[in-house]
Amino acid sequence: MKIENRTFLVSGGASGLGRATVIDLHSKGANVAILDLNQSLADEVIAETSASKVRFFKTDVTSSEEVAASVKAAAEWADSAKAPFGGIVAAAGVGNPALIYGKRGPLDLDGFKFVLDVNLIGTVDLVRNGLEYLTKVDPEEPDGERGVVIMVASAAAYEGQSGQTAYSASKGAIVSMTLPMARDLSRYGIRVMTLAPSMFDSPMTEVMPEKVKESLVRSMEFPKRPGKPHEFSQVVISCIESSMLNGEVIRLDGASRMPARL
Repeated sequence: MKIENRTFLVSGGASGLGRATVIDLHSKGANVAILDLNQSLADEVIAETSASKVRFFKTDVTSSEEVAASVKAAAEWADSAKAPFGGIVAAAGVGNPALIYGKRGPLDLDGFKFVLDVNLIGTVDLVRNGLEYLTKVDPEEPDGERGVVIMVASAAAYEGQSGQTAYSASKGAIVSMTLPMARDLSRYGIRVMTLAPSMFDSPMTEVMPEKVKESLVRSMEFPKRPGKPHEFSQVVISCIESSMLNGEVIRLDGASRMPARL
């Protein structure tokens, strides 16, 4: 599927993996709607790209009303720019590690729900609202393709570490949704892919203690380093452009398998 002159929704697009995705989509000629809470970081992305091709829509992905309003506003912008929707990249996410039971007692249920609200419910809400518009664009020949949904899971969906009960639950659910969602959307010519990165340079890993980072790097085979955001966004571009990629989860992990504890 072509990227040029299409509009893509990217949640979490102001920083980290989402930011790299916005920049690479823009370099391919796309219009990009950044759905995020951090306007100052989004403004930096826009300054690096183009104010006419990249727009910021302040969005709390845990608020269904804000998600719906931002997607609608982005769709109106896409119509006015004559750049129809081409896809959705749900890259907003949080970690919030906590033991199921520890010195402070049982896992805080509100903290557990918050992780699921952002990572899982926020992803589903963005996708379902975006599909209101993506399913109605004119299909592209020869396959009648309308667009692509790309979700972000994690290696923790497969090897969640101690303290990652909430995070692994949210990311494992995204992995499990990928195939049935692809089957649901096949009739509309919309593909669904999920990327499952291990440790990448991002705001989430910046706050990790050095001991934790070193342990994760030791678990990697090659390359023995954190992934770079651009290496993530390169795969996003491939998922959009390669029409046979559908209903699958791609691990981006340097052949690592996460240890049980750090």
